Amino acid sequence: MPSINGALILPDKIINGQIDFQSHIEKIIELPHTLNQYILPGFIDCHVHGGNGYDTMDGITAIKHMSHFHMSHGTTTLLPTTITAPWSDIIHALHSIKEVMEHKTLNGPRIHGAHLEGPFINPLKRGAQPPFCILPTPRKIQEALQTECIKIITLAPEIEHAQEAMQTFSQHGIRVSLGHTLASYEETKNAICTICSSRGTPGATHLFNAMPSLSARTPGPIPAFLCDSVSYAELIFDNHHVHHANMQLALQTMQDRLFFVTDSMRGAGQPDGLSTLGGQGVFIKDGVARLENGTLAGSVLTLDQALRNAIKKGKNLLEAAKLVSTNAAHYLGLKDRGEIKEGLLADFTILNEKLEVCEVWINGQRKV
Repeated sequence: MPSINGALILPDKIINGQIDFQSHIEKIIELPHTLNQYILPGFIDCHVHGGNGYDTMDGITAIKHMSHFHMSHGTTTLLPTTITAPWSDIIHALHSIKEVMEHKTLNGPRIHGAHLEGPFINPLKRGAQPPFCILPTPRKIQEALQTECIKIITLAPEIEHAQEAMQTFSQHGIRVSLGHTLASYEETKNAICTICSSRGTPGATHLFNAMPSLSARTPGPIPAFLCDSVSYAELIFDNHHVHHANMQLALQTMQDRLFFVTDSMRGAGQPDGLSTLGGQGVFIKDGVARLENGTLAGSVLTLDQALRNAIKKGKNLLEAAKLVSTNAAHYLGLKDRGEIKEGLLADFTILNEKLEVCEVWINGQRKV
């Protein structure tokens, strides 16, 4: 039976120990001596457009390549994410994701499903999304559901047909994440109630970004999430999208319902210079991706870097492991991963003393 040794980042403590496993964790044994590597549950990225020159919208081959890139940075489960585009292109991308999900020889990370980010968003808050926003009409909802691969959908709750869309997607087990929105505090609270009453789990897409800022008399959607007791929220912690004080605020209020995502585009892992996002020109400089008008265009973040960023801002490895793995698993309802615990999947990300990825294991097999 295979085994690995190191400082084990368990749900509630860190111990020096050994994990015996096959496809699942069989036994955890505490050891007396100090070990020089950290073993964390495999990272989970719920929002990732691309990486290493590839983009989800490019189809099957690109999805495989970008998935392997993020696996090399510790991600063992990911959701390839679409971008606002002509509807036929989105449907094609969703079918490509479904085919990769069912491909048994991917030899890469687990593809849990698709994150459909756009086109059902507010065109006045589309950020770096291309101008192909449409309404979630009943016909479009059914066409999306027929792809049988969507696990998360980003939706602006204030647009026409949103109420019915939130209900239908939630009833089909899809996580409705509110984002790219101009919704008020009241509209956001009502949307959260709609999702919950439809047996859904509400979320926020890249909290603080592509939504109105918090202000004294018009609070907007942010406090609706922060003061809520059931909503989850993703956050891009690349030191550019969100100030660390806002990350700390969200973490203190939401606790185990906050998780990091990369929102990375094809330029992740590539040198500074020109790239593209949804057919738009993007310039990457010093780790920041922007459109020609200066708008942030996704990120070039990887989850191992997000973890290191959190550590530099005072978080410990117990907190960081929840932000890059455990909390996302809970949001997705994945009870078989996200923690190092006997009986769960043998998905591990192993970091050296500098918190750099040195090994990645998926289903008990070493991939990196």
